[in-house]
Amino acid sequence: MNRLAQTALLFLLGATLLHAGTTDLYLRYVKEGLRPLVLLAGAVLIATAAATLWYDRRNAPTHDHHREPRVSWLLTLPVLALILVAPPALGSYSAAHTGTALTKPFGFPALPTGDAPLRLAVADYAGRAIYDDGRALRHRELKITGFVTLDRKGAPYLVRMGLNCCAADAQPVKIALTGNTPPVLRPDTWLEITGTYTPRRTKDPVNDGPIPYLEVTTSRPVPTPHDPYDETWNS
Repeated sequence: MNRLAQTALLFLLGATLLHAGTTDLYLRYVKEGLRPLVLLAGAVLIATAAATLWYDRRNAPTHDHHREPRVSWLLTLPVLALILVAPPALGSYSAAHTGTALTKPFGFPALPTGDAPLRLAVADYAGRAIYDDGRALRHRELKITGFVTLDRKGAPYLVRMGLNCCAADAQPVKIALTGNTPPVLRPDTWLEITGTYTPRRTKDPVNDGPIPYLEVTTSRPVPTPHDPYDETWNS
């Protein structure tokens, strides 16, 4: 690839990162907290492209330029694809083929008191139900949001994918559903579940990891959240 093609590729990649960082597109690849690094990387690549072009033009009379195969420009296609085609967030297929990644936290922060429904993340409910025996969850009305996945036998789970860094290391935490579950559940449907704690548990058919149940009272479909990955993953 000649210097012009290299410069164009650097510029396109930098512009792609800036586009992703100034929209919600970056959330399909990395955690929300990494947005400044995405923007910084994009700016550095664009600056590098500009400096490369300036250096090449400045020294053009002393350089012998060789014609490169036009096929080298095809390397820009993956970059353009990132701009034009946003990949979906990982969903039910990944969750169904990956074992629950629930791990015991260092502790459990106190929960708000009151009679209002308590909103919890999937990982928070699962951790408290398994490793704290649901002590703070008993006799509380709970609201939990996640997407639906089904195991090979059709058993429904409410899932959130958690990130340590980026989508490449995403792993699911699952809650099994019982009680007043919807008669028809489609994988990847996002639901807000209202329910109560139950001591019932099961094992993940993929890795035998612990999965708690939630006694469903009501449920309703909701739009995919702004950040489809669970922000409480490391809490």
